[in-house]
Amino acid sequence: MEKQNGYAKPVTLKNILAFAIPTIAMTVFMSFYTMVDGLFVSNLIGTNALSAINLTAPVIQLVTAISTMLATGGSAVIMKKMGEQKKEEAREDFTFLILVNVLVGLVMCLLGYLLMDHIFTGMNLSADVAGYCVEYLSRYLLFTVPILLMNNFTLYMIASEKATLSFVCSVTGGVLNMILDYVFIAGLHMGIGGAAIATGLGYSVTAVVGLIVFSCPKSLLHFQKPVCRLKVLVNAATNGCSEMATALVTGIITMMFNWTMLHYVGEDGVAAVTIIMYVLMFASSLYTGYSYGVAPMLSFYYGEQNQEKLKKLVMVSLRVIGVISVVTVVLSLGMTRPLVSVFARPDNPVYDLAVTGNRICTIALLFIGFNIFASGMFTALSNGLISAVLAFSRSFVFMLVTMIVLPVFLGVNGIWLATPAAELMALALSVFMFFKYRKRYGYCG
Repeated sequence: MEKQNGYAKPVTLKNILAFAIPTIAMTVFMSFYTMVDGLFVSNLIGTNALSAINLTAPVIQLVTAISTMLATGGSAVIMKKMGEQKKEEAREDFTFLILVNVLVGLVMCLLGYLLMDHIFTGMNLSADVAGYCVEYLSRYLLFTVPILLMNNFTLYMIASEKATLSFVCSVTGGVLNMILDYVFIAGLHMGIGGAAIATGLGYSVTAVVGLIVFSCPKSLLHFQKPVCRLKVLVNAATNGCSEMATALVTGIITMMFNWTMLHYVGEDGVAAVTIIMYVLMFASSLYTGYSYGVAPMLSFYYGEQNQEKLKKLVMVSLRVIGVISVVTVVLSLGMTRPLVSVFARPDNPVYDLAVTGNRICTIALLFIGFNIFASGMFTALSNGLISAVLAFSRSFVFMLVTMIVLPVFLGVNGIWLATPAAELMALALSVFMFFKYRKRYGYCG
């Protein structure tokens, strides 16, 4: 009833933000969590080590992609059965899917160690950077199973009406990561391997808490004797394949950025790309959090055919995103040098590269928010196909085109322009879809 009352309230900025602020806080914190390793590594070890973190990112995103698929798809399958009052069966499937995650994690960890020597060959990396890559990845892979469990337990806690606990685990893991980064790198001189271990232990907080919580029979979802139903596994994989595709695309684009930068600039360019990705990721988390927050409202008003509230929510949201876009652009441009100096000193070649790159890439912040909201809006309106088209075109098709074409004519500046150009193309597609479907959903007069 509490949520019902929230939906029944007038659509005002205050009431919208009451829904959106918690999810914005979550996504912003998670993006900050990701930046911590880069911050400590670049300052305490060097920008070559920062490059190594970015070069290992596609491998790590592969791990994330598979766990995201099993988590999102599995959660949908299990909670559907809970809604159908098939609680015992749902808990059996829940336990089965968690065991599948553990098995997948062990296999991926083993494959990672077997293939590690071949992963970075062909990149023409210096011995220094290649060594950092192997050291970081070899430590990170030790935590493959906890990372998969963390991604799953985060969603299952929310599904079990323990969203606050999920958030507390995320915050605790992030704080632990920050503390251990300093202890392991500065105090114990464990180098980039220490950063990987700190990250793994931070992620493990949710995994450990989840094992405790879901071992308690009083929990809505809890472990019990599993039953191997292959159909459940297939349904979970099918439901979560779009999320897996998104994570895989992110890894592919990261690899393209790295290869292109290595070709035109070298390892300093990879470090510069890493810094700029942190800035864009932080800004994007604001829009992602907002979109997650208002999605239930969009779905609710569409479901009750309340076009007046739906129109107002969409219009207010577009204005909010517009304001955030302008503010982030102004802040990013005005604070370019201080932001970059957090990761690289002015006498480092990476510094000038990153300053130039950030100023060009900042243009993308004018478009990113609208594209994220458009994709999220169509998902909330139960049009997954259009949402997928927008997301895939933005994150892969347009980025692929701009990444291939622009550097040929503009060199390094073309690499920096690839993101703003791709986001502008995505905005054109978002606007087209927005007006094409406005009468079907009634969100625009």
